[in-house]
Amino acid sequence: MADTSEARGARTWNATHLPDLTGRTAVVTGANSGIGLAAARALAGAGAHVVFAVRDLARGGAAAARVSGSTEVRRLDLADLDSVREFAAGWDRRLDLLINNAGVMMLPERRTAQGFEMQFGTNHLGHFALTNLLLPYVTDRVVTVSSGAHRMGDKVIHFDDVNLRRNYGPTRAYAQSKLANLLFTLELQRRLTEAGSGVRALAAHPGYAATNLQSHTANPLARALMAVGNRFLAQDDKAGALPTLYAATQDLPGAAYVGPDGPAEMRGAPTLVGRSAAASDPAAARRLWTLSEELTGVEWGIAAPVR
Repeated sequence: MADTSEARGARTWNATHLPDLTGRTAVVTGANSGIGLAAARALAGAGAHVVFAVRDLARGGAAAARVSGSTEVRRLDLADLDSVREFAAGWDRRLDLLINNAGVMMLPERRTAQGFEMQFGTNHLGHFALTNLLLPYVTDRVVTVSSGAHRMGDKVIHFDDVNLRRNYGPTRAYAQSKLANLLFTLELQRRLTEAGSGVRALAAHPGYAATNLQSHTANPLARALMAVGNRFLAQDDKAGALPTLYAATQDLPGAAYVGPDGPAEMRGAPTLVGRSAAASDPAAARRLWTLSEELTGVEWGIAAPVR
């Protein structure tokens, strides 16, 4: 039978297929723009109460005001572990979905409040600390947004120089942080399973989605090329959010990785996708977890008492 557009459309999953989320609560980091805002809008539209966890309360409030449904805005700066702890200390209720979406991409060399390389510190360490501090309240799943860029760069975690002080490169740093997202998900799921928890850890990537992340890259030529790509090649932020939404709501195995089903996973409907060998290394995942505990001072969240 010919693969008609109707047949293809019947197999396409989109936000209209979300289940009823009435009575459920979701925290979405970086929900003020891009795929975070698109995911927050879709979750709220399906009935969830969505917490916009954002660095800028004014921008977050403006974004939330454009979303129909139940929302609130709370301040969270993932580049400052004191802010992460403050956010978690203010949480005192059930949390069904934690969506670790916020991130920075290919920046000039910068440091977080605690002195970590900005991309590793924000994309990985901030979310590592947040997840473990909130884990006593999480009832369903943790979804962390990674990227196909985890296959780029050196394809390793630089355990001897995780802040890349000796050889910084915007792409190297971004690739390392996205690899860390996948290794974090792998080890988080292992620990959840070992603890007998029903919570699941999953990861997703948006493919090539047009967002404001690309406008902050360090290289002017790269910014120009990405602007062209955003206009003519990329899918929009709503499509880019679909893998996150799929991972957050569908019956998938722990540690699953979701991305678009099109060529090179650049665009398309969400589906389970593969990851690099480096992102599947359990020894590296455990080593990264130990290092992350040391750097953040935040330990395995299941051991923490429920307040």
